[in-house]
Amino acid sequence: MLLALSSWLLAVASYELWVTVFDIHDTYRETRTTQPEPRTTQKNATNEINRYLLNIDRDICKFYLLLDFKFVCFMLKSIKGQEKYNYLRKSYKQFIYKGFNSQITKDFVRVSYDFSIDEKITFTPEFKIPITPLLVNFSEDNFIENEIIRNLLFNIGLIELISYWKAACPKEILIMPYKLSDEQIDWWKHLYFNGLGEFFYTNNIQENIDDFVNVKCDENAATLKPYSYTTDSTIIVPVGGGKDSVVSLELIKTQYKIVPFIINPSKTTLACTEVAGFINDSILSVLRTIHPTLLELNAKGFLNGHTPFSALLAFYSLLIAYLSGHKYIALSNESSANEPTVVGTNINHQYSKSFEFEENFRQYASKYISPDVSYFSFLRPLNELQIAQQFAKFTNYHSVFRSCNAGSKENIWCCNCPKCLFAYIILSPFISLDKLKVIFGEDLFDKKSLLYIFKQLCGIEDVKPFECVGTISEVNAALHMTISKYEGDLPFLLDFYKSTNLYEKYDLQHFTMLLNDFDMNNNLPEGLLNMLRNR
Repeated sequence: MLLALSSWLLAVASYELWVTVFDIHDTYRETRTTQPEPRTTQKNATNEINRYLLNIDRDICKFYLLLDFKFVCFMLKSIKGQEKYNYLRKSYKQFIYKGFNSQITKDFVRVSYDFSIDEKITFTPEFKIPITPLLVNFSEDNFIENEIIRNLLFNIGLIELISYWKAACPKEILIMPYKLSDEQIDWWKHLYFNGLGEFFYTNNIQENIDDFVNVKCDENAATLKPYSYTTDSTIIVPVGGGKDSVVSLELIKTQYKIVPFIINPSKTTLACTEVAGFINDSILSVLRTIHPTLLELNAKGFLNGHTPFSALLAFYSLLIAYLSGHKYIALSNESSANEPTVVGTNINHQYSKSFEFEENFRQYASKYISPDVSYFSFLRPLNELQIAQQFAKFTNYHSVFRSCNAGSKENIWCCNCPKCLFAYIILSPFISLDKLKVIFGEDLFDKKSLLYIFKQLCGIEDVKPFECVGTISEVNAALHMTISKYEGDLPFLLDFYKSTNLYEKYDLQHFTMLLNDFDMNNNLPEGLLNMLRNR
């Protein structure tokens, strides 16, 4: 304890000493720069001295910034939650969205962004788009000068920045490339705040939508206008490698021309699209990278947590829709995504998959980007139970689909996370347990280590897992049906469930009601709506 206290006091003393040194140096520099202009005979010597001193200025600035950063990192090790949030907001005042640029090679369009925190910490994330014949509106000659492209890239930067802002949560965001209207600023603040609901909750941060950030723009910046472009009826279907996008692919392609779209293709997503009949140049993709400085900050104790990835997917899909000349973007977000993760609040891990976000995004895109593109979720009328029933029919995908974030890099089911257990539960009424054991590699119903997650999914705990999982009602309905048809001694988790009052509460009638449900709060074009209703 004494050693830790001594180290802390030494760090504080060192920090204060160098702040004093830096202040003295600033005073000297200001005095020097305000001296009367020397005579001509003295100018050459004075200029040489000034150049020398300027180099010293730069070195001291670099040293000061490094010392300041190291002190912040030292402090972050001893504080958490609200205290850490408040400390970082005092240490870092402003997040700056400086601009974006592009570079075109033989095979790719590369776009990079320029973000900074107080001009001290810089981020230059980028993404690449493989150039294929599918990009009918791509032109190498005036790509970055194209006002349509600039509008799309600018808005992608607005959603990308939130991943970097959250590291220190400065009280102000300065947008420099273009000016936003007050209505747009309110729209982005609403998305940022609700999309970061899980981030605030898991970091024990109390905040409100009015005070968490002030967004302002460069007053001299231009204002972008919405655009129109010629489209065809091809439907872009984003693919994530799970059961939902598989159902969308299989159902839509029976009556419409489709093209899959993948952000950061993996073994799983490529395997799913290959089973659907799409390979290589018949797939649209974006290769997105996170700037390493953000990962370094995470390791040093800066704030970290969930950001609204599906909102990011929405904006990237607009860019892909324009480049490929297609009108329709069909997501695979179901009605179940509307349920809050924390009971009795608006905190929802899946906020940017919710119908609220879909509605807001459609209005924003139509007014500020283009009225010629139609973004909607094809599966919005259905719930997770209905989607699982459909997926069970597509047996060719059973060995290649994955819904596990933890095992995604290795293309496996980790069998220890909420998404694995949820997928196992929701499929169990429709796929035999012997087949599920083959798909997942083990019997998840017999894993005692999953009991807490199981309770979360069932609603026994107050908070659902912060993952893309179904509603409490759907989980209980699936479990009741699975138990009702089970022969022999029940495995551990099913035996536990049957001993609770939930087994009687969610009966077979409830299961049947969910299977017959059809949510009319959706934005499907009439043809797709009728097709889904008559599936």
